[in-house]
Amino acid sequence: MLVSLKKFVGAAAVASLFTGTLPAQDQAPGQAQAQGQAQGQGQAQGQGQAQGQPAAGTPGQKNWKDRAEYDLYEAIQKEATPAKRLELLNQWNEKYAASEFKLERTLLYLDTYQKLGQAPKMLETAKSVIAIDPTNLTALYWIAYLTTSLNNTAPDALDAGEKAGQALLNPTKPATTSDADWAKAKTDMQALGYKTIGWVSMMRKNGGAAQENFLKSLELNPNAGEISYWLGQTIIAEKKPETYPLALYHLARASSYDGPGALPPDGRKQVDDYLTKAYTGFHGDTSGLAELRTQAKAKPVPPADFKIASVREIAEKKLAEEEAAAKADPQLAQWKAIKDGLMNQAGYFDQMKGAALPKLHGKVVSATGKSVVLALSDATTPEVTLNFETPVRAEVGSTLQFVGVASSFTKEPFMLTLDVADKKDVEGLSAAPAAKKPAPAKAKRRR
Repeated sequence: MLVSLKKFVGAAAVASLFTGTLPAQDQAPGQAQAQGQAQGQGQAQGQGQAQGQPAAGTPGQKNWKDRAEYDLYEAIQKEATPAKRLELLNQWNEKYAASEFKLERTLLYLDTYQKLGQAPKMLETAKSVIAIDPTNLTALYWIAYLTTSLNNTAPDALDAGEKAGQALLNPTKPATTSDADWAKAKTDMQALGYKTIGWVSMMRKNGGAAQENFLKSLELNPNAGEISYWLGQTIIAEKKPETYPLALYHLARASSYDGPGALPPDGRKQVDDYLTKAYTGFHGDTSGLAELRTQAKAKPVPPADFKIASVREIAEKKLAEEEAAAKADPQLAQWKAIKDGLMNQAGYFDQMKGAALPKLHGKVVSATGKSVVLALSDATTPEVTLNFETPVRAEVGSTLQFVGVASSFTKEPFMLTLDVADKKDVEGLSAAPAAKKPAPAKAKRRR
């Protein structure tokens, strides 16, 4: 698990909406019955009940075994310290193991263990509640919640978690829960149900079912960084290149989202480190990663046309562009091949030194005397120097077609020097200015 067991504050708030089965302190069944009978019967019988004798039961009515059992229950209800409350619950369980209020007592155990932060005990107790009342929402909620939190992958634990998750998808509204509370609680329960079923499917290596349920959970609760992380991991585990970008998106969501329901900061850092490595491996570098984080932080799922180019796709696109460029400008393509060899292959210049290069073209960057500097890859970057035997003229920005013999090369800064023996090997040079005729001599004025 990426994150440790979470605090139960949010989950407890939802689960508390379903605890209507607990007897209220001023409406305990045994107490209400005893008081009613005491008022309608004789003084002696009333005195007997006042001394703690249990009242006569009615069909379908739960009853306290005696007044002492109810007093013990009342003490439990009033006790605010969880540890002391647990001691009283243990007393109740030891003295009245067969109590008719076994369900209520077990729910009180569950609530007490929650306050004590004893998650394994909570899960065990929630299962005990289900053994008594299979539809109890409080217990179902905690079983589903704790199945993922405790990371128990034993087959019986997975079965119990899946069953609880399924039950939460179509919950029945408790009579004691208001419509307003129920609307929110039902959505939370269904989101948890899909989350738990998805996690169980993930543990069983059923990636398709896991992804389907995780996405349904995110639809109901978009602010769930943990689910985004699981979703990303599940997609990666399938090793399908076509779905890898989706995995990267969900990992970016898990690492970038920092609102309610987000992973803790250290967890987000771990995911982001993993994301950076995975993204670079797939895309070739980190270009576009910052934009991905921003996009994923804003939305829990990617748009339908979402895409990240793979290294292979980028290489194929580059090759296609180079082939198109070579068809459009063969001389430029030839120069790029020469330049690549000079930059990346040892001994490449030694092989071409003294040899005439094929005809190339470039833009004049500067021209002084017997030298002209050209840019071939673009319009401004100096790359080739043409050396002539006599001074030449060339307009800056004009294009020259040339043939020359390689004479020297420097890698830093890049410069290939070619010797040009005949100006006729270069097309585009400016014509030499015409020689100026001498001004006619002025006639001498006669005196």
